[in-house]
Amino acid sequence: MPMIRRLRRIVRRVQRKAVDLSHPSRSPLGSAVVNCVVYRGGKRQSGSWAGLSGPEALRRVREEGDGFVWIGLHEPDEQEIAALAEPFALHPLAVEDAVQAHQRPKVAPYDDTLFAVFKSVCYVEHDELTATSEVVDTGEIMVFTGRDFVITVRHGRHGSLGPVREALEADPEQLAKGPSAVLHAIADFVVDEYLSVADAVQHDVEAVETQVFSPDAGRVDPGRIYQLKRELLELKRAVAPLARPLAVLAERRNALIDPGVQAYFRDVGDHLTTTVEQIASFDSLLDSILQAHLAQVTVAQNEDMRKITAWAAVIAVPTMVCGVYGMNFEHMPELGWRYGYLLMVSVTAVACFLVHRGFRRRGWL
Repeated sequence: MPMIRRLRRIVRRVQRKAVDLSHPSRSPLGSAVVNCVVYRGGKRQSGSWAGLSGPEALRRVREEGDGFVWIGLHEPDEQEIAALAEPFALHPLAVEDAVQAHQRPKVAPYDDTLFAVFKSVCYVEHDELTATSEVVDTGEIMVFTGRDFVITVRHGRHGSLGPVREALEADPEQLAKGPSAVLHAIADFVVDEYLSVADAVQHDVEAVETQVFSPDAGRVDPGRIYQLKRELLELKRAVAPLARPLAVLAERRNALIDPGVQAYFRDVGDHLTTTVEQIASFDSLLDSILQAHLAQVTVAQNEDMRKITAWAAVIAVPTMVCGVYGMNFEHMPELGWRYGYLLMVSVTAVACFLVHRGFRRRGWL
């Protein structure tokens, strides 16, 4: 089983595509701005549109009255995001949240902008789970959605949105629906990562379960189970709070959400519900595994105590005989008999044998 799980992880590493920095949607610009692209009619604009700053691209889009701007940022500081706050009319509270990060998943409307926060998660590969292993790493993706722009702010070393850009650019019909299509694609991408991480964590849970119920269960470190529960709790904190924001996006009418896109958020919500239920089942299973392990430890301790007690009872027989005949009395039975020593040794050996046999029959030895 451990070999099979190791092979599965190797396959997952191979299946993951390497980041292609030559692709325009993944080319870093040397600052917090990862990319700034204009889309019109579902197609990426090049030529005179390429190389424009965010405010300049937004100005041209509004002058021509068609298309939208998608700006990607990675861990911007206050000055970098302040340069976009005024031209894009971003609310100060949302800007503060985007800079400081560490926010709960939410969807908040601010005037003509919709601010969404998603927790991104990543499974940390490890050869063997230990009491200090990091299993789940979290980050944040924040999305400002307007009528003619999308600004994504990413915190953390994972959760690159390059694949999302590529998938949307390969589907011009969906991308033509505007910024709300980008918001849906990001939500769908985040929830799909939740499912992948939950599947990977399942292998760790199965590994712990197998070890607990193996013949060497007494050597299992309970700290590994507690560590996995802590990592599972971190995953739950990232996943569960997103249910309400997705319900809001799927059910409430919003001028910034295209009606043709709104129904898709319901499907994302269904996938999230599946993940939440899966995580809850893992947590319940780990509780049962921990209780089973503690019960096994208790049973093993009881068996050890029974063995110690049985051997103590066996040793008590010669101890009693030696204690009696070790007394300094002048007149005691068989003290002057020639075969007294042989008789006492024989009686003691037979008594010890009978006591030992009785404990063996009862399974104490």
